[in-house]
Amino acid sequence: MKICNFEDIESWQQGRELVKIIYDIFRDNKDFAFTNQINRASLSIITNIAEGFDRGTNKEFIQYLIFARGSVSEVKSLIYIAYDLKYINENDFKGILERCNTISKMINGFIKYLKQSNRKI
Repeated sequence: MKICNFEDIESWQQGRELVKIIYDIFRDNKDFAFTNQINRASLSIITNIAEGFDRGTNKEFIQYLIFARGSVSEVKSLIYIAYDLKYINENDFKGILERCNTISKMINGFIKYLKQSNRKI
């Protein structure tokens, strides 16, 4: 499948789903600082993918994908804290962790592809 828009990127699509899950799970959480941080981290995944896509070179795009991957790690770290503080149950913890790992793998694969490609997608 040819990628014409950032919306075509599978890691962006999966990240969008993650944002919805995060916002839904923490909607009623009263720890506003924590909720704000995890919401922002999840948003950062997809916004960095989108912004990087419209940069002029693969090198710049890769840099933004690295930022996105870092945001995935931030969400993962915060999910551990959420679980430890009993903000989420074990099923939510495992589901989010698995989705984060999947997104990281997708981003890593995309970075590898772009490093080997001389063309802008």
